[in-house]
Amino acid sequence: MTPKDLREWMTVMGFKSQAKAAEALGVSAETFGNWLAGKRRDGKPAPIDKRTALACAALYHRQTEWGAASSRAG
Repeated sequence: MTPKDLREWMTVMGFKSQAKAAEALGVSAETFGNWLAGKRRDGKPAPIDKRTALACAALYHRQTEWGAASSRAG
């Protein structure tokens, strides 16, 4: 996931602020801002990890936390 992808996800999901998008992902607004910039304040890269990309996909598809829904086993 690239910063461009993350920004597109934020728009598609209807988040009006980085803080709200960060809250949905369970990260700080600073971390979310770093991801959008592609780097931290110290200039080091701030890659968007696979877990975050998967969390974005799960939220997009309105998935709940594992175990939060009724039992999935038949």
